[in-house]
Amino acid sequence: MGLIGLGSMGRHHARVIREVEGMDLVAVADPYGDKHGVAGDLEVLPDVQALIEAEIDAAMVAVPTYLHEEVALALAQAGVHTMVEKPIAATAESGERVARAFEDAGLVGAVGYVERCNPALLAMRQRIEAGELGTVFQITTSRQGPFPARIADVGVVKDLATHDIDLTAWIAQSHYAVVSGQVTHRSGREHEDMVVATGRLDNGIIVSHTVNWLSPLKVRETVATGEKGAFIANTLTGDLTFVANGDVRSEWDRVSAFRGVSEGDSTRFALARREPLRVEQEGFRDALWGRDSEIVSMADGVHTLRVIEAILESAATARTVTL
Repeated sequence: MGLIGLGSMGRHHARVIREVEGMDLVAVADPYGDKHGVAGDLEVLPDVQALIEAEIDAAMVAVPTYLHEEVALALAQAGVHTMVEKPIAATAESGERVARAFEDAGLVGAVGYVERCNPALLAMRQRIEAGELGTVFQITTSRQGPFPARIADVGVVKDLATHDIDLTAWIAQSHYAVVSGQVTHRSGREHEDMVVATGRLDNGIIVSHTVNWLSPLKVRETVATGEKGAFIANTLTGDLTFVANGDVRSEWDRVSAFRGVSEGDSTRFALARREPLRVEQEGFRDALWGRDSEIVSMADGVHTLRVIEAILESAATARTVTL
C-alpha cells in the first residue's frame, strides 16, 4: 500500500493500514511534509509519481478534495488499485472521469465513506434488510457540531452532508429522485456552513438532512421510520435503538379513532464496536483479494456528488431539483 496525503485523515489511514492483516504500508507522499510524524522509517515522497515509482499495488488518497481527480487519474493510468477519501472529486463531472478511468482499466476503485462502517449503521441496514422495520417510510439525519479548522476548500454540504447522502441511499438501497435545499453563510467564509435538505428517493422513501458546523452541541443521528417502528442510530457512540409501534388500544373513543401509532417497547442492541476506519480498510483489502466486500463504489461516489450539486443548485435557485 501507498498513502498520499499525511494530513488530518491521512495520519489515521497510515496507522490503520499498518494494523490491517495483509496490508503493508511501503510508501507515503505529501508535498507539504509529515507534520503529524506518521511516516516513521519511510521517506516522505514529494508527489503521486514518486509514490507510483515505489511499485505499490494499491493506494489510499487523502489529499484535499480539489486534488482528487489529478491524483486518482495518475494512479489509474499506472494500474494502481485505489481508494479515494470522500468525496470522489470536487465535482460530479470530475468524479465521472475518475470512475470511468478505473472501470476502463479493470481496477478496484473505492471511495472512503467511513460512516457506512459505523457499527450502528451497519446493524441498522442489516436489520432493515431482514425485514425488522417492514416497509421503510422515512430516513432523517442530523449531523451538527462546532467548526472543524481542518476544512478550507469546501463547504458543509460537500464536507459533511455528503456522508448523509451516501449512507441514506445505502441504507434505503435506492438513489435520490428529487431534492430541495436551503443553506446559510454565517461564519464569514466563502462556502456555506449550514444546510437543511429534503427529498425523495426512487423507491418512495422521503428523506431529511440537517447539517451544520456552527452548533456547540455535537449530534450524529440517523433515524429510519417504517411500518413496524423506528431505528435510531447514534453514530457518535455506535448505539442502535429500536422503538416498536405500540399495540395498546385506548378506550377513549376520540383517541382510539386516530389511525396512527403509539410508542411501544424500546430495545437498545448490544453491538461489537470496531473502529470504522479499520473496517473500511479491511473491506478494501477484501475487494483487492477478490472476496465479497462492502466497499463504496466510485459509481456510488458520483451519484452522491450529483445529489450534493443538486442541493446547492436548489439552494441557489429556490427550486426543487429532479435528478
